[in-house]
Amino acid sequence: MKLQTTNGSAIEMSDSVFACEYNEGLVHQVVTAYMAAGRQGSKAQKTRAEVRGGGKKPWKQKGTGQARAGTTRGPIWRGGGVTFAAQPRCFAQKINKKVYRKGLKIILSELVRQDRFMVTNTIDLPAPKTSALVNYLKGLDLSQVLIVTASENRDLFLASRNLHHVAVCDYKQIDPVSLLSFQKVLFTVEALQKVEGDLA
Repeated sequence: MKLQTTNGSAIEMSDSVFACEYNEGLVHQVVTAYMAAGRQGSKAQKTRAEVRGGGKKPWKQKGTGQARAGTTRGPIWRGGGVTFAAQPRCFAQKINKKVYRKGLKIILSELVRQDRFMVTNTIDLPAPKTSALVNYLKGLDLSQVLIVTASENRDLFLASRNLHHVAVCDYKQIDPVSLLSFQKVLFTVEALQKVEGDLA
């Protein structure tokens, strides 16, 4: 398939990457797994065995008129342990590499079908300034956009840092959530070729 770049030239794109049939279930699985893997999972509470102290019996077993107690660190005591204490856990879901790559290809194909995918030859800014990037994006009629480059571009990163609706990453850092979160995705030709090489 062919797609016209922002510079007016046509570029050939691989059908195996950018013309995949939509599969809602697979996309949902990939997005869910990616988001689950990003969860911190560090919540932790102490059980009665982990709370410090409580080794001494608070009062004798009989004769006080109070209920018998062997420790002050039981769950019903102030300062005691938690009955079903939360423990650190991993939320990551196992997903095969082929399934993940297939999910990315389906998302990219859907972006092309929805006219949310754009390609440019190069992104040349006169200076690493936010105003320069804003003017460049205005020329392309873009507001909320993910810019994907072939390698880390420090000048482009510095120019986009203060724009909350613009993000910059290299082709190795693209993920399902970022691709779906922006109104448009702008690839450089070199980044496009490298993504095709990785996913084909």
